[in-house]
Amino acid sequence: MDFGKSSDPRVQAQLDRLSALSVPQGRLGLETIRALLDRLGNPHRKLPPVFHIAGTNGKGSVCAFLRAMLEAQGYRVHVTTSPHLVRYNERIRIAGELISDGALSALLEEVLDAGEDLHPSFFEVTIAAAFLAFSREPADACVVEVGLGGRFDATNVLEPEVLAACGIAALGLDHERFLLAPEDGVPTEPMARIAFEKAGIAKLGVPLVTLGDRYPLEAQTAIRAAADRTGAVLQESFLDFHIEEGRAYYVRDWDDMFQLVPALVGDHQLQNLGLAITMLLAQDKLPVGHKAVSLGARQAKWPARMQSLSEGPLTALASDQTVWLDGGHNPSAGEQIAAFFDEPIHLVVGMLENKNPRALLDPLGDKVLSLTIVPVPDHDCHPPEAFGPDARAASDLEEALLNLPSDGRPILIAGSLYLAGEALRLNDEIPT
Repeated sequence: MDFGKSSDPRVQAQLDRLSALSVPQGRLGLETIRALLDRLGNPHRKLPPVFHIAGTNGKGSVCAFLRAMLEAQGYRVHVTTSPHLVRYNERIRIAGELISDGALSALLEEVLDAGEDLHPSFFEVTIAAAFLAFSREPADACVVEVGLGGRFDATNVLEPEVLAACGIAALGLDHERFLLAPEDGVPTEPMARIAFEKAGIAKLGVPLVTLGDRYPLEAQTAIRAAADRTGAVLQESFLDFHIEEGRAYYVRDWDDMFQLVPALVGDHQLQNLGLAITMLLAQDKLPVGHKAVSLGARQAKWPARMQSLSEGPLTALASDQTVWLDGGHNPSAGEQIAAFFDEPIHLVVGMLENKNPRALLDPLGDKVLSLTIVPVPDHDCHPPEAFGPDARAASDLEEALLNLPSDGRPILIAGSLYLAGEALRLNDEIPT
């Protein structure tokens, strides 16, 4: 877990307190976060309309599209996402701006003091702090990303009264230790169980927007059952959105349609864009026009998701090559990366030891010209031998790039969002 570091001693004092938190083995449920929020005056019930997004891959990108389109409409938008890449402040965005160090330190201190005897987790404190901040600063909308799963995620205290729409992005196998843990009365087939956990965010009367038949059949069945059980308004197909031959179109009717050009690259981002647009159109609390949809698609930013790094200290070490960055670490992410590149690449990987080291390699196949393994700073990670005989070691990202051949081929740094954060820091591209 990356608890974060700060140059502000006030913030660091609270981050040190956060790092001391742990979750009792086997604790599941929302009782602790609810008790904590109750002590804070139940701020989660005082929020502007909330867009709540779950999923294995892509949920952060959906959040980025939602935020950009809502802001293009002129709305003030609060956002909470995870994890952070460089600074903990990235997790809480107040009306378009990352929370300041002064406000963050005071907020964390207030939440930690209020819940000290409850022994909350790192994420429960973070979400309580985000909701408390959101309740105190006027805004028109909130965008809230699920942290892990959905059913027992700390964000799932959100109630129907504040929700504008819920969405489920792409599904895949990840965090199996938690999301596939044996439990009575839940689906046993892995993808059905994953879908069951994500669909735990469904709420009575609230639109539940999904990717429909883009999921395996067993996942579709589990989501439909959750919608039926909760009374959510299921929306399984895109509204006013069409993908054709790798292009996205906003379709008011078939005689009035125009192409959308999303800022986030990769074919998988088209379905994330479609999900975000459909979430906006499926709800009735905040109108959003087609001009805002088009502008927001072009302006969305989401670092470390197939990001082409700018000129900087790190990319200068491979000056004749494009350096790409992606935090992907599971098989679904590997498939998306493989679909993006149409030529061989140099792959630089750092991966936490609880992830599958073949997740990226197997989908990429013979597109990998060279494979360099680097450590993920401050985390336990796989050694080079876990990736096979062709892997070679480098002590850090700088050494890895310096020792790659200057052949003009693309370089991809991938395998961990924590490694992605290190790359952004080294290249002076800290998210703002």
